[in-house]
Amino acid sequence: MGQVEHADAIVVGARCAGSATAIALARAGRRVVAVDRASFPSDTLSTHLLFAGGVAELRALGALERVEALGSPRMTDATVAGAGITVQGGYSMVEEVDWALCVRRAGLDAALVETAREAGAEVRERTKAADLVFDGGRVAGVRLEGPDGEGELRAPLVVGADGRSSGVARRLGVAEPYRSNPNQRACAFAYWRDREAGPREVASQWREGSELGTVFPCDGGDALVLLMPPVGRGAEFRADPQGAYERTIERMPGMRARLDGCERVSKVRVATDLPSYFRRSSGAGWALPGDAGHFKDPVTAQGIRDALRYGRRLGELAAPALGDRAALDRALRAWEDERERDCIEAYQWTNKLARAEPMTPLEVELYRDLRADSELARGFLDVFARRRLPSEVLGPRDGLRLAVRALRRPGADRRAVLRAVARELRDEVRDRRERRAVGA
Repeated sequence: MGQVEHADAIVVGARCAGSATAIALARAGRRVVAVDRASFPSDTLSTHLLFAGGVAELRALGALERVEALGSPRMTDATVAGAGITVQGGYSMVEEVDWALCVRRAGLDAALVETAREAGAEVRERTKAADLVFDGGRVAGVRLEGPDGEGELRAPLVVGADGRSSGVARRLGVAEPYRSNPNQRACAFAYWRDREAGPREVASQWREGSELGTVFPCDGGDALVLLMPPVGRGAEFRADPQGAYERTIERMPGMRARLDGCERVSKVRVATDLPSYFRRSSGAGWALPGDAGHFKDPVTAQGIRDALRYGRRLGELAAPALGDRAALDRALRAWEDERERDCIEAYQWTNKLARAEPMTPLEVELYRDLRADSELARGFLDVFARRRLPSEVLGPRDGLRLAVRALRRPGADRRAVLRAVARELRDEVRDRRERRAVGA
């Protein structure tokens, strides 16, 4: 690897966003080389639920059959529970998909890598991008360290798909986000051996006070059991992960009942620093898809879907422009603008759900509506599937209706209702201003 090699595009990181980018570029007839430090299959610290919109992205990439062969059940329904109210519903069709999947990252990422190779991409495992190569102010390649030694690989486009702690972003000086939100939830998860007769076609979420927990049946006969406690409990979870995890499950009776007859079969993994952000994600000869450029708190399970979709879109937009520097830079900017417009409302919605607080009186009234109206419940799940925008399902007039009903409810805490209304109004003004600024 001592010589200088040439390709049409280089992708640093071959997991979800990187493989999706490589697949799209290779399908367009471009020579693409993807490099990753890992040797696949390889695990990574990540939850891994895909709602219908994310499963549709696997289908668009040609990876769905390979991924489903790993054995995760199709989850055709979902339940959300809080304040003593349980809502159940199904998904609308998204590109011929109306189910969710929860697939462990080791198998999911390996399936994507194999799909990229099948499309014609070269994937080099156990290979590190040690540094970037610049030429006249443009990114022109990478310096590699791998099993065969060191070398230089040059290309008109370098894609940094190397995650939240992106080394590519750091070397480009764009690691500091231009838009961010600290969020208030930590993340702790483990795998449980699920009951054979359990509801393995249902993805479930519970809220109890400021606690939030989910159970997602996954491959291997197991279930991913995820807790999202207030970030202020982070020290407790770091000091005693298993004890804090078990104590939190006991605080949620509905979740505890779902896990009756199940057995935890893995250690508890904890993450406590999960700010949402947008980083600058394109420039002269470079782009940052996936978590390298944009990240949302996992409370809404949108990260893998967006990594797949905007990795694919990056490859599709960049492929025809690789022979013209000015056209390539325009294509990369157009891609970044598209992602920001498409993701800004999901980002704002996620940040609200990432507030580690008890349900507000308005949320309780919403759950009552969802329980009574199956079509409204389907619309609510369509937001998670990215088929509809949050504002299309619950607009200002809906919020006003919920507020009036909450105020009229016997024994209502009027101050709590009015505080919730005031915050919703402030959020709406801020969010609309932010969306207008990006053309959404």
